[in-house]
Amino acid sequence: MEQKVVVEVFGEKFSLKTDQDPEYLQKLAALVDKEMRAVSRQVNNLPPVRVGVLAALKIADEYFQIRKDFEEMADLVRKNK
Repeated sequence: MEQKVVVEVFGEKFSLKTDQDPEYLQKLAALVDKEMRAVSRQVNNLPPVRVGVLAALKIADEYFQIRKDFEEMADLVRKNK
């Protein structure tokens, strides 16, 4: 069932319609907010859009590293069967 969830990221509120668990979306928003704030502390005076892009790149890098690690572990498991 679709529901409306309001999340806050980097001081901006976003109203989302979703079938996901609202708590899950809050966790996602908290992660993005945390990364944006970390970027903002490291690089002063960047527009929020640039902060968002840098945070997204960091999150994407972490995702790809985890995916690569998972695929390598899955290959090891397959080889050891």
